[in-house]
Amino acid sequence: MVRYSREPAVQAKSAKARVADIRTSFKNTFEVAASIRGKMLKDAYHYLRAALAHKAIIPFRRYDGGVGRKAQANHIKANKGRWPEKSIRHVISLLKNIKQNVKAKGLDLEKCQISHIQVNKAALGRRRTYRAHGRITPYLNHPCHVELFVTEKAEDVKKGDGKKLVKLTKKQAARQRLAIGSVNQ
Repeated sequence: MVRYSREPAVQAKSAKARVADIRTSFKNTFEVAASIRGKMLKDAYHYLRAALAHKAIIPFRRYDGGVGRKAQANHIKANKGRWPEKSIRHVISLLKNIKQNVKAKGLDLEKCQISHIQVNKAALGRRRTYRAHGRITPYLNHPCHVELFVTEKAEDVKKGDGKKLVKLTKKQAARQRLAIGSVNQ
């Protein structure tokens, strides 16, 4: 059994998926995951497909050093963004996997929301590059692990038809308590 960083609140209403040691940039994958966190499963899939076609953009909020400003990012209240295709493809394949897990559990696909997605750094891929004057320096890549689970969203609770509660100030509440106290004596 694989250990996840956290477990869903209701196991019966959720499905999980994870992948380890993806040979793609940790930082890019982190930003892709952050952009779909909290979205409905189908919306996240369509958003990532649009990002592959450069119709939508992945906002870069944390790892944004050297990332250029893009006008597309204005629509999602950001100013920097990119289209990290390799990371997007890996996350899309994970979404396809979780879609199958949702079907296997018998959950309603339309109501599934990405309630948890996490990207962790994996062990560095170590190579080396040869430099001038006979030196050698490390040439590393930064793979990652990704885990997510979706939860079937419950029906929204309807607002009651009851009367509005009148909020009393502290002074009004004290006066009311005094008035009640004098009647009982």
